[in-house]
Amino acid sequence: MTDTSPTHFQSFDATSSPDQGPPRLAFLRKEIAARGFDGFIVPRADAFQGEYVAPCDARLAWLTGFTGSAGFAVVLREQAAIFTDGRYQLQVRLQTAPDFAPMDYPSQGLADYLIEALPKGGRVAYDPWLHTAGQIVQAEAKLSDRHINLVACENLVDRVWTDRPGPPMGRAEAFPEEVAGKSAAEKIAEAAADLAAKHHAAFVICQPDELCWLLNLRGSDVTHTPLMHGWGILYATGRVALFAEAEKLEGVDLPDIVSLVAPNQMGARLTSLKGPVRLDASSTPQAVLETLRTAKVKMEKGDNPLSLARACKTQAEIAATRRAHLRDGAAVVRFLHWLDSHEPGSLTEIDCVRALEGFRAETNALREISFDTIAGAGPNGAIMHYRVTAESNAPLLPGQLFLIDSGGQYLDGTTDITRTVPVGAVGDAEREAFTQVLQGMIAIHRARFPLGRTGRDIDALARAPLWAAGRDYAHGTGHGVGVYLGVHEGPQRIAHISQVPLKPGMILSNEPGYYREGAFGIRIENLIVVREAPDLPGGDDRAMLDFETLTFAPIDRRLIVKEMLSEVETSWLNAYHSDVARKIGPLLEGEAAVWLQAATAPL
Repeated sequence: MTDTSPTHFQSFDATSSPDQGPPRLAFLRKEIAARGFDGFIVPRADAFQGEYVAPCDARLAWLTGFTGSAGFAVVLREQAAIFTDGRYQLQVRLQTAPDFAPMDYPSQGLADYLIEALPKGGRVAYDPWLHTAGQIVQAEAKLSDRHINLVACENLVDRVWTDRPGPPMGRAEAFPEEVAGKSAAEKIAEAAADLAAKHHAAFVICQPDELCWLLNLRGSDVTHTPLMHGWGILYATGRVALFAEAEKLEGVDLPDIVSLVAPNQMGARLTSLKGPVRLDASSTPQAVLETLRTAKVKMEKGDNPLSLARACKTQAEIAATRRAHLRDGAAVVRFLHWLDSHEPGSLTEIDCVRALEGFRAETNALREISFDTIAGAGPNGAIMHYRVTAESNAPLLPGQLFLIDSGGQYLDGTTDITRTVPVGAVGDAEREAFTQVLQGMIAIHRARFPLGRTGRDIDALARAPLWAAGRDYAHGTGHGVGVYLGVHEGPQRIAHISQVPLKPGMILSNEPGYYREGAFGIRIENLIVVREAPDLPGGDDRAMLDFETLTFAPIDRRLIVKEMLSEVETSWLNAYHSDVARKIGPLLEGEAAVWLQAATAPL
């Protein structure tokens, strides 16, 4: 393996620039004025409310230069603002022109901004396909007293984006039932029974990951995530109307209970529903709600019958993802050995991205990477979702920390792992912060909690060691993960805003971090799966849950201040490293196998 192997899945081109913003902003403002509006909202989302969007839907990046996976812009006639959460506050300043004032979302929201920026009677346009019904209702409730109106219209960015790419037409494939653990017919029957039990006639499926999960399909319409763009209507009778282009599904045998319908017929099918139709306000586009409302179809808000079912993995899915993580773990260990064999200063961030992808590709099972690898040396590691380009590519210099967050898409599982390693000797401040992050990670791995608790209830466990030192991190501790689907999957998460109870079978990341702008970033990440916890002697007679570890790769012992760890924490780390050696060691040979033994030696 060399550091010159070509990358197949990740580009290092700079896809946007702050320079593009001002002229494009001017074109959009002319369109806003011509339509008699006071502003237009430009979200990151596409019509499917996806995190990862096709090039034709990357409107926010096209307009502003910001390439993060969450955020939105508000363009008014005299001012413009871009709203991002804590993960992207540094990135948005680097990628956008001063014309776009950065706002810290959600502490600064859409409605609050419009109330301050516009007089009574202001009219702000939006594309109803790119905003959920819940988002619009929430904003309108705040704006009504000021008589500021949100007006649905065609997308104004599309009118000025003259070289906009066409929609994706990737081919879909069947997902093996032996990996899924259930047939599409079984999943449809269970979801339909949920509708029938509550006397709902249908449910509108608006998110492609739910559609692909339900029908045991995988697609190729979005980079790094095997999604097929499409919509569906699930009927309480146990049938599904699938709205997707027929050419995407050539060669795929759909169940008899699934009818393939041209996407342009979706409106007619919606208006023909007799109701009541169940809607998930958090994922249904406002355009769908308005279509049903205009046709006077009875609607009821309710729980998504697919979301939790998809999140709670079958035993077959869990067994498959265990295999994927062992394969991926061996590739990561080979990379870490390769990285350790180079002298400080001899490698760049791109060298590392290419090498890691090469080790994964050598498994002969890699379908895709699960996201653009985050490979940040020194100060770049402090940019939480840093994407290296040919222009930003930095060397790994002596005394720096190097953060690498990556994952693979395999037919039997989706992986996501972060390791932070030293480039030569590093300072005490870096090692102390790393140890605090490790303590938080161990706390989540060791957590036991009653059935019914949410990610919000345990998020503080990961932050407590950092809080004690006056530190914190501006992202969630964990997100859900699919099985050969999205590397970010809801509704499960470990975060202070999570209200979804954790249930057996849910896969999550465990990834506390610490970031010092202009200096370094630290993150350590494993994937875990919720399971029923064994009873403890003397414990109460109540159901308890804990986590099974899925990710196996060494945590760099050179960055640990041993004296800061408790005996329990040290025991956990030594046991984890023993498992890494036992599970990954047989998959390696030669120098990498020898390196692993040293990297997993007891602390």
